[in-house]
Amino acid sequence: MTKSTFRILGLAFIAISVVTFDSCKAKKVAAPTYTDMKEVITPCSDTEFRSDVKFFRATGMSSSQDQSTCKRKALLDANTNLAASVNRIIKSVTDRYTNERRIGAASEFEEKFDQLVRDVVNQQLSNVTTACSKMFTKADGLYYSYIAVEVAKDELLNNINNNITKDQKLQVDYDKMKFEKIFNEEMDKLSKEK
Repeated sequence: MTKSTFRILGLAFIAISVVTFDSCKAKKVAAPTYTDMKEVITPCSDTEFRSDVKFFRATGMSSSQDQSTCKRKALLDANTNLAASVNRIIKSVTDRYTNERRIGAASEFEEKFDQLVRDVVNQQLSNVTTACSKMFTKADGLYYSYIAVEVAKDELLNNINNNITKDQKLQVDYDKMKFEKIFNEEMDKLSKEK
């Protein structure tokens, strides 16, 4: 083979490589425009139905062929979401509070304190109020239910404080101001998340 044959083969190889590489490149996909999208507005989920510094709030929705079943399922969904949110915040508050407190029998205090707070939270979650409830039906015969529920932060905090002051062992090591400060900081974070 001559030099010119090698040169031609080399150029052919380069040309084939370029064509192959070019065909393997990812194709650019046009970004969706707002003109081809339709906003979905979910009832009972506006900003006024989100947790803030005063209330724990959560929403739920459901669909069913039976109206009462539909509402029950949406309420269950909302209450489950509320319980998860409250428990997450309470866990964070009790962990921070017990870690910042330096007391003699720390593990006993932490265990008893945590249990008492959880009992109060569970009791309080049975006193949830409905902030919004909307029911719709469509031609398909299904019912659609949207619900927002809430529990007042101050009511929950007052119940925690009242139950702690009833327990003589916990009351000795309990710093109400410190607990409320941490609780309010966590509520502030929660309201900024949304």
